[in-house]
Amino acid sequence: MFAVIKKKTIIVCLVLAAAIFLGCVMLGSASSETSAVPKVGKTIVIDAGHGGIDGGVTGVNSGVKESEINLAIAKSLRHFLVRNGYDVVMTRETPDGLYGAADKNKKLADMQARRDVIRAANPDLVISVHQNYYPRSEISGAQVFYCDGSEQSQAAAERMQSVLNRALDCERAAKTGDYYILNCTEFPSVIVECGFLSNAADEKKLVTAVYQEKVAYSIYSAVCVILGEGTGGCEKTEAEPSDKSSPTALYY
Repeated sequence: MFAVIKKKTIIVCLVLAAAIFLGCVMLGSASSETSAVPKVGKTIVIDAGHGGIDGGVTGVNSGVKESEINLAIAKSLRHFLVRNGYDVVMTRETPDGLYGAADKNKKLADMQARRDVIRAANPDLVISVHQNYYPRSEISGAQVFYCDGSEQSQAAAERMQSVLNRALDCERAAKTGDYYILNCTEFPSVIVECGFLSNAADEKKLVTAVYQEKVAYSIYSAVCVILGEGTGGCEKTEAEPSDKSSPTALYY
């Protein structure tokens, strides 16, 4: 009887030892994966434009809300940045706007809330993601805006535009824009209009997850150039996607 008990005790001990060993291996693997990506030491604020009752512009054929595409691209951009060592702060992560039910001027409250997020983050760069719209439906391509008078923002916008032109096959120049999100803080800031929802070809691409990911990766590549961390997507980076596939205003 004692021999049987001893045998059972040995088996239990072996099982426990194996479980502890496996747990240590898994923990070590997780720690190794987390530490495999060195921190760049740069903070990026990603602003997914519009949200809530403010859907932005709508697709000429699909009727898709700009705010939905903005958020999808913003989340994909965050993925690439975080996976490659950047610290990222999002102004919004849900379809909702940044205003309260009691706010009388919800648009103003929303924009001021975004400003507060940016100020608190103390970022190296602010990227506001939007989609464009123009009465002439033949106009297409990605367009980058910056605040007139900000040399840092201008330099960032011009580099961003250059990378997007190559990556997304368009020919546009960065432009100045009198937009709240560009004017509300002293940090280098750009608005990236990823395409025109008034253009059928742009819209057809922008509603697909594959193209949204391509746009996000292109913006990420531009960030590497702007902050001196890379050459604009020429090199392979962590989680690179596969290749399958205006007038100004105070609030924006």
